Amino acid sequence: MAGSNFIDHVKICARSGAGGAGAVHFRREKHVPKGGPDGGDGGRGGHIILRGNKQHWTLLHLRYRKHVIAKNGKPGEGGLRSGAQGEDVLLDVPLGTVAKNADTGEIITEITAEGQTEILVPGGQGGLGNDHFKTSTRQTPRYAQPGEPGQELWVVLELKLLADVGLVGFPNAGKSTLLSVVSEARPEIANYPFTTLVPNLGVVAYRDHKSFVMADIPGIIEGAAEGKGLGLRFLRHIERNSVLLFMVPADADDIARAYAILLDELKKYNPQLLDKDRLLAITKTDMLDDELIAEIKPTLPADLPHIFISAVANVGITELKDKLWQLLNP
Repeated sequence: MAGSNFIDHVKICARSGAGGAGAVHFRREKHVPKGGPDGGDGGRGGHIILRGNKQHWTLLHLRYRKHVIAKNGKPGEGGLRSGAQGEDVLLDVPLGTVAKNADTGEIITEITAEGQTEILVPGGQGGLGNDHFKTSTRQTPRYAQPGEPGQELWVVLELKLLADVGLVGFPNAGKSTLLSVVSEARPEIANYPFTTLVPNLGVVAYRDHKSFVMADIPGIIEGAAEGKGLGLRFLRHIERNSVLLFMVPADADDIARAYAILLDELKKYNPQLLDKDRLLAITKTDMLDDELIAEIKPTLPADLPHIFISAVANVGITELKDKLWQLLNP
Protein backbone atom coordinates (compact mmCIF):
# COMPACT_ATOMS: atom_id res chain seq x y z
CA MET A 1 0.00 0.00 0.00
CA ALA A 2 2.30 2.72 -1.23
CA GLY A 3 1.88 6.18 0.21
CA SER A 4 1.03 7.75 -3.13
CA ASN A 5 -1.59 5.09 -3.78
CA PHE A 6 -3.45 5.27 -0.49
CA ILE A 7 -6.53 7.39 -1.20
CA ASP A 8 -9.15 7.48 1.55
CA HIS A 9 -11.23 10.49 0.44
CA VAL A 10 -12.81 11.19 -2.96
CA LYS A 11 -15.61 13.44 -4.23
CA ILE A 12 -17.73 12.34 -7.16
CA CYS A 13 -20.79 13.55 -9.04
CA ALA A 14 -23.29 10.67 -9.28
CA ARG A 15 -26.20 10.94 -11.72
CA SER A 16 -28.81 8.23 -11.98
CA GLY A 17 -30.75 7.45 -15.13
CA ALA A 18 -34.16 8.88 -16.01
CA GLY A 19 -37.14 6.59 -16.28
CA GLY A 20 -38.54 5.81 -19.71
CA ALA A 21 -41.88 7.26 -20.78
CA GLY A 22 -45.01 5.15 -20.85
CA ALA A 23 -46.37 4.39 -24.33
CA VAL A 24 -49.58 5.69 -25.88
CA HIS A 25 -50.64 2.85 -28.15
CA PHE A 26 -53.84 1.06 -29.23
CA ARG A 27 -54.27 -2.52 -30.27
CA ARG A 28 -55.06 -2.65 -33.98
CA GLU A 29 -55.56 -5.99 -35.69
CA LYS A 30 -57.55 -7.04 -38.74
CA HIS A 31 -60.44 -8.54 -36.76
CA VAL A 32 -60.08 -6.34 -33.69
CA PRO A 33 -60.78 -2.80 -34.91
CA LYS A 34 -61.26 -1.44 -31.37
CA GLY A 35 -58.79 -3.41 -29.30
CA GLY A 36 -58.29 -0.66 -26.74
CA PRO A 37 -55.13 0.80 -25.23
CA ASP A 38 -52.07 -1.46 -24.89
CA GLY A 39 -49.25 0.99 -24.24
CA GLY A 40 -46.51 -0.53 -22.07
CA ASP A 41 -44.67 1.04 -19.13
CA GLY A 42 -41.34 2.78 -19.37
CA GLY A 43 -38.28 1.15 -17.84
CA ARG A 44 -36.69 2.34 -14.62
CA GLY A 45 -33.58 4.50 -14.88
CA GLY A 46 -30.28 3.03 -13.76
CA HIS A 47 -29.23 3.27 -10.11
CA ILE A 48 -25.79 4.28 -8.83
CA ILE A 49 -24.92 1.46 -6.41
CA LEU A 50 -22.08 0.99 -3.92
CA ARG A 51 -20.82 -2.57 -3.37
CA GLY A 52 -18.41 -3.76 -0.68
CA ASN A 53 -15.32 -5.45 -2.08
CA LYS A 54 -12.64 -6.70 0.31
CA GLN A 55 -10.14 -6.83 -2.56
CA HIS A 56 -10.04 -3.04 -2.53
CA TRP A 57 -8.00 -1.35 0.19
CA THR A 58 -8.23 2.27 -0.97
CA LEU A 59 -10.41 4.55 -3.11
CA LEU A 60 -7.62 5.03 -5.63
CA HIS A 61 -9.66 3.56 -8.50
CA LEU A 62 -12.25 6.34 -8.05
CA ARG A 63 -9.80 9.20 -7.68
CA TYR A 64 -10.09 10.41 -11.28
CA ARG A 65 -13.64 9.24 -11.94
CA LYS A 66 -15.34 12.53 -11.15
CA HIS A 67 -18.63 11.85 -12.95
CA VAL A 68 -20.56 8.58 -12.65
CA ILE A 69 -23.60 8.42 -14.92
CA ALA A 70 -26.16 5.62 -15.19
CA LYS A 71 -28.20 4.85 -18.31
CA ASN A 72 -31.77 6.02 -18.89
CA GLY A 73 -34.67 3.60 -19.02
CA LYS A 74 -36.25 2.83 -22.39
CA PRO A 75 -39.80 3.95 -23.26
CA GLY A 76 -42.65 1.48 -23.27
CA GLU A 77 -44.05 -0.01 -26.48
CA GLY A 78 -47.34 -1.28 -27.83
CA GLY A 79 -48.57 -4.73 -26.98
CA LEU A 80 -48.06 -3.99 -23.28
CA ARG A 81 -44.31 -4.32 -23.74
CA SER A 82 -42.37 -2.56 -20.99
CA GLY A 83 -39.22 -0.64 -21.79
CA ALA A 84 -35.86 -2.02 -20.69
CA GLN A 85 -34.42 -0.76 -17.43
CA GLY A 86 -31.43 1.54 -17.58
CA GLU A 87 -28.16 -0.21 -16.76
CA ASP A 88 -27.08 0.27 -13.15
CA VAL A 89 -23.57 1.46 -12.29
CA LEU A 90 -21.82 -0.60 -9.60
CA LEU A 91 -19.03 1.12 -7.73
CA ASP A 92 -16.85 -1.33 -5.79
CA VAL A 93 -15.49 0.25 -2.61
CA PRO A 94 -13.39 -1.01 0.32
CA LEU A 95 -15.11 -2.22 3.47
CA GLY A 96 -15.46 0.71 5.85
CA THR A 97 -16.46 3.27 3.19
CA VAL A 98 -18.89 5.99 4.27
CA ALA A 99 -20.88 7.95 1.67
CA LYS A 100 -21.90 11.50 2.58
CA ASN A 101 -23.87 14.24 0.87
CA ALA A 102 -21.14 16.68 -0.16
CA ASP A 103 -23.38 19.70 0.42
CA THR A 104 -24.92 18.83 3.80
CA GLY A 105 -22.44 16.34 5.25
CA GLU A 106 -25.32 13.94 5.94
CA ILE A 107 -24.37 10.26 5.90
CA ILE A 108 -26.17 8.47 3.08
CA THR A 109 -24.94 4.93 3.68
CA GLU A 110 -22.02 2.86 4.98
CA ILE A 111 -20.43 -0.24 3.48
CA THR A 112 -19.06 -2.65 6.08
CA ALA A 113 -19.52 -6.16 4.62
CA GLU A 114 -18.26 -8.06 1.58
CA GLY A 115 -20.85 -8.02 -1.19
CA GLN A 116 -23.08 -5.51 0.62
CA THR A 117 -24.90 -3.30 -1.88
CA GLU A 118 -26.53 0.04 -1.17
CA ILE A 119 -28.26 2.35 -3.64
CA LEU A 120 -26.39 5.65 -3.57
CA VAL A 121 -28.60 7.51 -6.07
CA PRO A 122 -31.84 5.83 -7.21
CA GLY A 123 -32.91 5.91 -10.84
CA GLY A 124 -36.14 7.55 -11.91
CA GLN A 125 -39.27 5.39 -12.12
CA GLY A 126 -40.62 4.57 -15.55
CA GLY A 127 -43.93 6.13 -16.58
CA LEU A 128 -47.14 4.12 -16.86
CA GLY A 129 -48.49 3.31 -20.32
CA ASN A 130 -51.96 4.38 -21.40
CA ASP A 131 -53.32 0.89 -20.61
CA HIS A 132 -53.33 1.91 -16.91
CA PHE A 133 -55.68 4.84 -17.54
CA LYS A 134 -58.60 3.12 -19.23
CA THR A 135 -61.94 3.14 -17.41
CA SER A 136 -65.51 2.21 -18.27
CA THR A 137 -66.15 5.79 -19.32
CA ARG A 138 -62.71 6.54 -20.79
CA GLN A 139 -61.87 3.61 -23.01
CA THR A 140 -59.34 5.29 -25.30
CA PRO A 141 -56.96 7.33 -23.11
CA ARG A 142 -54.55 9.15 -25.36
CA TYR A 143 -51.96 9.96 -22.74
CA ALA A 144 -49.40 8.19 -20.59
CA GLN A 145 -47.01 9.11 -17.82
CA PRO A 146 -43.60 10.51 -18.59
CA GLY A 147 -40.70 8.86 -16.79
CA GLU A 148 -39.27 10.43 -13.65
CA PRO A 149 -36.02 12.32 -14.16
CA GLY A 150 -32.79 10.96 -12.75
CA GLN A 151 -31.12 12.53 -9.73
CA GLU A 152 -27.72 14.20 -9.54
CA LEU A 153 -25.80 14.31 -6.29
CA TRP A 154 -22.29 15.29 -5.29
CA VAL A 155 -21.05 12.62 -2.92
CA VAL A 156 -18.01 12.36 -0.68
CA LEU A 157 -16.68 8.84 -0.10
CA GLU A 158 -14.53 8.42 3.00
CA LEU A 159 -12.70 5.28 4.00
CA LYS A 160 -12.48 4.31 7.67
CA LEU A 161 -10.24 1.29 8.02
CA LEU A 162 -11.80 -1.81 9.53
CA ALA A 163 -9.37 -3.28 12.05
CA ASP A 164 -9.61 -5.01 15.41
CA VAL A 165 -6.73 -3.12 17.04
CA GLY A 166 -5.66 0.44 16.30
CA LEU A 167 -2.19 1.68 17.28
CA VAL A 168 -2.30 5.15 18.81
CA GLY A 169 0.82 7.12 19.62
CA PHE A 170 3.08 10.03 18.86
CA PRO A 171 5.37 9.89 15.83
CA ASN A 172 8.36 7.57 16.31
CA ALA A 173 6.67 5.62 19.14
CA GLY A 174 7.49 2.27 17.53
CA LYS A 175 4.09 1.53 16.02
CA SER A 176 5.39 0.53 12.59
CA THR A 177 8.12 -1.62 14.12
CA LEU A 178 5.56 -3.49 16.21
CA LEU A 179 3.30 -4.07 13.21
CA SER A 180 6.21 -5.42 11.16
CA VAL A 181 7.15 -7.85 13.96
CA VAL A 182 3.69 -9.26 14.71
CA SER A 183 2.42 -9.43 11.12
CA GLU A 184 3.54 -9.78 7.52
CA ALA A 185 3.02 -6.05 6.91
CA ARG A 186 6.12 -4.16 5.81
CA PRO A 187 5.60 -0.48 6.66
CA GLU A 188 8.42 2.01 6.18
CA ILE A 189 10.47 2.27 9.36
CA ALA A 190 13.06 4.89 10.27
CA ASN A 191 14.24 6.75 13.34
CA TYR A 192 12.53 10.06 12.62
CA PRO A 193 8.99 11.42 13.09
CA PHE A 194 6.23 10.88 10.53
CA THR A 195 7.82 7.90 8.83
CA THR A 196 4.29 6.55 8.47
CA LEU A 197 2.30 8.82 6.15
CA VAL A 198 -0.56 6.39 5.46
CA PRO A 199 -2.33 3.79 7.61
CA ASN A 200 -0.99 0.24 7.34
CA LEU A 201 -2.91 -2.96 8.02
CA GLY A 202 -1.45 -6.24 9.19
CA VAL A 203 -2.95 -9.61 10.10
CA VAL A 204 -1.58 -10.81 13.44
CA ALA A 205 -1.32 -14.58 13.79
CA TYR A 206 -2.45 -15.90 17.17
CA ARG A 207 -2.66 -19.29 18.83
CA ASP A 208 -4.50 -22.23 17.24
CA HIS A 209 -4.61 -20.57 13.80
CA LYS A 210 -6.60 -17.60 15.09
CA SER A 211 -5.82 -14.07 13.95
CA PHE A 212 -6.84 -10.44 14.26
CA VAL A 213 -6.22 -7.27 12.24
CA MET A 214 -4.00 -4.46 13.50
CA ALA A 215 -3.84 -0.94 12.01
CA ASP A 216 -0.85 1.36 12.28
CA ILE A 217 -2.25 4.92 12.23
CA PRO A 218 0.09 7.83 11.37
CA GLY A 219 1.38 9.51 14.52
CA ILE A 220 -0.79 11.96 16.41
CA ILE A 221 0.62 15.22 17.77
CA GLU A 222 -0.83 17.56 20.37
CA GLY A 223 -3.43 19.69 18.62
CA ALA A 224 -4.25 17.07 15.99
CA ALA A 225 -7.98 17.43 16.62
CA GLU A 226 -7.64 21.12 15.66
CA GLY A 227 -5.90 20.22 12.41
CA LYS A 228 -2.22 20.23 13.39
CA GLY A 229 0.19 17.71 11.89
CA LEU A 230 -1.09 14.60 10.13
CA GLY A 231 -3.31 13.31 12.92
CA LEU A 232 -6.60 14.95 11.93
CA ARG A 233 -6.50 13.40 8.47
CA PHE A 234 -6.28 9.88 9.90
CA LEU A 235 -8.14 10.08 13.22
CA ARG A 236 -11.29 8.77 11.54
CA HIS A 237 -9.58 5.42 10.93
CA ILE A 238 -9.49 4.87 14.71
CA GLU A 239 -13.30 5.02 14.86
CA ARG A 240 -13.63 1.51 13.40
CA ASN A 241 -11.16 -0.20 15.75
CA SER A 242 -12.48 -2.39 18.56
CA VAL A 243 -9.44 -1.94 20.82
CA LEU A 244 -7.04 0.99 21.04
CA LEU A 245 -3.41 0.15 21.85
CA PHE A 246 -1.71 3.31 23.13
CA MET A 247 2.04 3.23 22.60
CA VAL A 248 4.45 5.47 24.49
CA PRO A 249 8.23 4.95 24.32
CA ALA A 250 10.10 4.22 27.54
CA ASP A 251 12.34 7.26 27.04
CA ALA A 252 9.41 9.70 27.14
CA ASP A 253 9.79 12.46 29.74
CA ASP A 254 6.42 11.65 31.33
CA ILE A 255 4.62 8.52 30.12
CA ALA A 256 1.38 9.29 31.98
CA ARG A 257 1.24 12.81 30.54
CA ALA A 258 1.95 11.56 27.02
CA TYR A 259 -0.93 9.10 27.34
CA ALA A 260 -3.21 11.88 28.69
CA ILE A 261 -2.41 14.08 25.68
CA LEU A 262 -3.22 11.26 23.25
CA LEU A 263 -6.46 10.51 25.06
CA ASP A 264 -7.44 14.18 25.05
CA GLU A 265 -6.93 14.42 21.28
CA LEU A 266 -9.23 11.44 20.73
CA LYS A 267 -11.83 12.97 23.08
CA LYS A 268 -11.76 16.28 21.17
CA TYR A 269 -12.19 14.50 17.86
CA ASN A 270 -14.92 12.08 18.97
CA PRO A 271 -15.83 11.52 22.65
CA GLN A 272 -17.26 8.09 21.79
CA LEU A 273 -13.72 6.84 21.15
CA LEU A 274 -13.22 6.81 24.91
CA ASP A 275 -15.79 4.02 25.19
CA LYS A 276 -13.44 1.58 23.46
CA ASP A 277 -11.22 -0.87 25.33
CA ARG A 278 -7.72 0.50 25.86
CA LEU A 279 -4.29 -0.93 26.61
CA LEU A 280 -1.06 0.99 27.24
CA ALA A 281 2.17 -0.41 25.85
CA ILE A 282 5.45 1.09 27.00
CA THR A 283 7.73 0.48 24.01
CA LYS A 284 11.49 0.30 23.49
CA THR A 285 11.97 -1.29 26.92
CA ASP A 286 15.10 -3.10 25.80
CA MET A 287 16.91 0.01 27.09
CA LEU A 288 15.47 -0.46 30.60
CA ASP A 289 16.60 -2.70 33.43
CA ASP A 290 14.34 -4.18 36.10
CA GLU A 291 15.07 -1.32 38.49
CA LEU A 292 13.95 1.35 36.02
CA ILE A 293 10.82 -0.61 35.16
CA ALA A 294 9.98 -0.81 38.86
CA GLU A 295 10.37 2.98 39.13
CA ILE A 296 8.12 3.62 36.14
CA LYS A 297 5.22 1.35 37.12
CA PRO A 298 3.86 3.54 40.00
CA THR A 299 3.72 6.57 37.67
CA LEU A 300 1.41 4.89 35.15
CA PRO A 301 -2.39 5.49 35.08
CA ALA A 302 -3.93 3.27 37.75
CA ASP A 303 -7.15 2.60 35.83
CA LEU A 304 -5.46 1.38 32.65
CA PRO A 305 -3.86 -2.04 32.00
CA HIS A 306 -0.28 -1.75 30.77
CA ILE A 307 2.53 -3.88 29.40
CA PHE A 308 6.24 -3.32 28.77
CA ILE A 309 7.38 -4.43 25.33
CA SER A 310 10.27 -4.24 22.91
CA ALA A 311 9.48 -5.16 19.32
CA VAL A 312 13.16 -5.16 18.35
CA ALA A 313 14.20 -7.49 21.19
CA ASN A 314 10.90 -9.46 21.04
CA VAL A 315 10.19 -8.74 24.69
CA GLY A 316 6.59 -8.98 25.89
CA ILE A 317 5.18 -9.57 22.39
CA THR A 318 3.49 -12.89 23.23
CA GLU A 319 1.97 -11.38 26.37
CA LEU A 320 0.78 -8.38 24.33
CA LYS A 321 -1.02 -10.66 21.88
CA ASP A 322 -2.66 -12.49 24.78
CA LYS A 323 -3.92 -9.26 26.34
CA LEU A 324 -5.25 -7.96 23.03
CA TRP A 325 -7.01 -11.25 22.29
CA GLN A 326 -8.66 -11.16 25.74
CA LEU A 327 -9.92 -7.62 25.09
CA LEU A 328 -11.23 -8.61 21.65
CA ASN A 329 -12.91 -11.75 23.01
CA PRO A 330 -14.15 -10.96 26.52
